[in-house]
Amino acid sequence: MSLRHVPFRLPALLLFFVLLVLAPLASAHKASDSYLILEVNGREVSGQWDIALRDIDFALGLDVDGNGEITWGELRARQPDIDAWALGRLGLQRGGACRIRVADHLVDTHTDGAYAVLQLSGECPRADAELSISYRLLFELDALHRGLLRLTLDGSSHSAVLAPDRAEQRFVAGESSRLAQFGQYLVEGIWHIWIGFDHILFLLALLLPAVLVHENGGWRGVARFRDALHEVLWVVTAFTVAHSITLSLAALGLIQLPSRLVESAIAASVVLAAANNLKPLVEGRRWLVAFAFGLIHGFGFASVLAELGLPQQALVLSLLGFNLGVEVGQLAIVAVFLPLAYALRNTGFYRRGVFIGGSLATLTIALVWLLERAFDLKLTGG
Repeated sequence: MSLRHVPFRLPALLLFFVLLVLAPLASAHKASDSYLILEVNGREVSGQWDIALRDIDFALGLDVDGNGEITWGELRARQPDIDAWALGRLGLQRGGACRIRVADHLVDTHTDGAYAVLQLSGECPRADAELSISYRLLFELDALHRGLLRLTLDGSSHSAVLAPDRAEQRFVAGESSRLAQFGQYLVEGIWHIWIGFDHILFLLALLLPAVLVHENGGWRGVARFRDALHEVLWVVTAFTVAHSITLSLAALGLIQLPSRLVESAIAASVVLAAANNLKPLVEGRRWLVAFAFGLIHGFGFASVLAELGLPQQALVLSLLGFNLGVEVGQLAIVAVFLPLAYALRNTGFYRRGVFIGGSLATLTIALVWLLERAFDLKLTGG
C-alpha cells in the first residue's frame, strides 16, 4: 500500500501521537511533584513541605549567577520570598482559616534532585471540624505539577494527590473508605504511566514493530490485525506481570535497590529495546524482553508509591489499584497507537518515518538519559 492510498488523516494522527510523546522527552526526567506531610491534632498543625529547587528556581529565579547550580547562599538569600510564594499557594481551613508559618528551612535529596524542605507549624480555629486543604503551587506555570499529600488527622491516616482539577480537598477524622483509596491509587497508576516518559518510550519501542514482520533483512506489514494484536497483548501482559512482581516486593519492603541504579537500568532498557528495532537480535519473543526489563521498571513504579505512601489499613487494595491503573494506562496507549500503526504498516511513511525514525529518536533520547543518570551529568535543560 502506498501512502497516497491512505486517508491523509491517518498519517497525520499517528505523527501527532508520536510527536506528542517525543516532544517533551529530550529534557524530561520525572514529573514535577512536591511532597506535603501534615499532622493535624485538634487545633495544632505541624509538618514539612518538600519542593524541588528546580521548581522554585523556575518560579522565582534562584540561580543569580546563572551557572546552572543553586547554592545554599542563593537559597538562603531568598528564603522570605520562597516562604511567601509557597504559603500563598497553600491554604488550610478547620472552622476557619488556619495560620501556617515556616519554622525552619532544610535541604534534602529525592531521586530526581535537591529539594527545599519547609518545616511547617501553625494552628486552626477549631479542633472538631473537617479539614479543608487548598493547593495551587506551580499550577499557573506547570499544569502537570502534582502535590503528594500524606496527612495524619487526629490520628487517622489519609493520602491524596493535589492537582489542578483536585486543588481543594476535604478530610474528616476517621479511617477513609478502602474503596475510595482503591479508586485514588487506580487513578494515580493511570496518571503515572502517562507522565512516566521513560516507561512510555519503552512501551512504544516494543509496539513499533508489532505491526511488522522482519524477513530477508527487511520489514513487511503483518497480514492480519489479530496477529499484531496477539503480539501486543503478549508484550503488554508480560510487562505488567513483571513490573507487578517487583513493584509489590519493593512496596512491601522485601527488596530495595538504589534509585540511581534503577533509573539508569530503565534508561538502558529503552536503549536496548530501540536498538533491537534497528538491528534485530531478539525476534518473535519480544514478550521476553518486556518481561525481563519490566522487572526493572517495577522498581521505578515503586519509587512513586514510596513518595505517595501506601495506607497500611488498605495496603493490598491500594497496591492492586495502582497496578491496575498502570495496566489501564498502557492499554489506552495501545488503543490509540495500534489501529493507526496497522492502517499504515505497509507505507514508507510508517516503515521509514515512524518505525525507523521513531526508533532512532527513542534511542537518542534514552542514551542521553542513560548518560545523565549513570554518571550524574546534566546534558539537557530539564
